[in-house]
Amino acid sequence: MAGRGVITPADTISSNRILVLNKDNKWVYAKEPLHYYEPTRTGLDCGLSFGKTLSKSISKEISIGLVPCAVGGSSIEQWLYDSTFRNVQLYTNFKTKVEEAKKSGILKGILWHQGESNAGIKSHPLFKSRLKQCITAMRADCGSKSLPFYAGLLASFLKINEFPKSKEINENLRSLSQELKNFYIIETKDLKPKADTIHFDSASQREMGKRFARSVVQHSY
Repeated sequence: MAGRGVITPADTISSNRILVLNKDNKWVYAKEPLHYYEPTRTGLDCGLSFGKTLSKSISKEISIGLVPCAVGGSSIEQWLYDSTFRNVQLYTNFKTKVEEAKKSGILKGILWHQGESNAGIKSHPLFKSRLKQCITAMRADCGSKSLPFYAGLLASFLKINEFPKSKEINENLRSLSQELKNFYIIETKDLKPKADTIHFDSASQREMGKRFARSVVQHSY
């Protein structure tokens, strides 16, 4: 979710209806980049696009609060077992942000895009079961056993020699959408890469945000 897209001036234009919880746990008007955990790696993610798209489909009396928690390159094991990765204690940070967000509003869902780090031969076998554990824990800490969970599929352009189990990861996500209540997948097969052939380009990040928003509207409002 952290994103590595190129940020343009339009991506830094805020809306008075879209807020983000910053590193000091203060609500500020959202502008890209939303994630701040990796200062030398920050780029465009899909969050602001998501917020702007969602705001067009809900009451003007409702503000949208974004709570960035992603750290690029983290595995599901690191989240589940609360590892410290790139100087962030992953799950503890998530819980801290959730508790802060609860003070100001209602948690409506989790946007999730992770799996490349588990798309190797050795790291894939337990991915699905560990993700289910992580979802159960996250929902409990958010205060809802059925909190909507929106998961983006891995990109179709990932190189098979680097991510040999990427298709299997996507199959796992699809099967979870049948097994778990309020678990929805976001299609990505037509989205395009940056030159590194790992991360989505800026246009694709913005489109992914729109797709997350449309899924939220479809399933929650």
